[in-house]
Amino acid sequence: MTMERRIKLKTLNSHITCKICRGYFIDATTVTECLHTFCKSCLVKHLEENNTCPTCNIVIHQSHPLQYISFDRTMQDIVYKLVPDLQDNEIKRERDFYRARGLPCPKDAALAADKPGAGDEPEQQDNSDCHRKDEQVNVCLECISTSLRTLKRGFIRCSAQATITHLKKFIAKKILNGIEKYREIDILCNDELLGKDHTLKFVYVTRWRFRDPPLRLQYRPKIDI
Repeated sequence: MTMERRIKLKTLNSHITCKICRGYFIDATTVTECLHTFCKSCLVKHLEENNTCPTCNIVIHQSHPLQYISFDRTMQDIVYKLVPDLQDNEIKRERDFYRARGLPCPKDAALAADKPGAGDEPEQQDNSDCHRKDEQVNVCLECISTSLRTLKRGFIRCSAQATITHLKKFIAKKILNGIEKYREIDILCNDELLGKDHTLKFVYVTRWRFRDPPLRLQYRPKIDI
């Protein structure tokens, strides 16, 4: 007969809480240089004024620390499994956030699409919309360098979960004739260099701050500092 050993959640708190806000990780994000993890919003806010890790003070990058952090999906999944109701409460907060600004919540739209009767439309109509049910963002890509070509079609519509790296690869394919050259491109918003793992939704909320669409982004050759 096997015996199950129960572990109190508080014994794990030091491993699943953010050292900045002292709460459980939300959008757990890890510094690639030292592997310390924080809430994404906490870490980004810290790095707007600093270039060091809040835990060990190692210099992440002298000028562009936001490019050296990445979403830690495994850690976030662990936190949601360990902490009761945390994910549900976070979804409620997101709904309240969109409602207060008079905007539809993407999660509610997805739930409505899954309700009985939502699939009564002919199947070919679903296939005709390549964007499907995910939240969309209108983007304007502007060239700010004379050494790069301007995109023939600078306006695109894509998933809000697409990252800056996806846009770099799109630009590289169109103007550098090779998707593998995406590392040669920088993308900015309001003159601020954007991190490679930033989603367009994150940029829209934290950098564009819900101004009128489209989300205007600029691209240029990569500058190594």
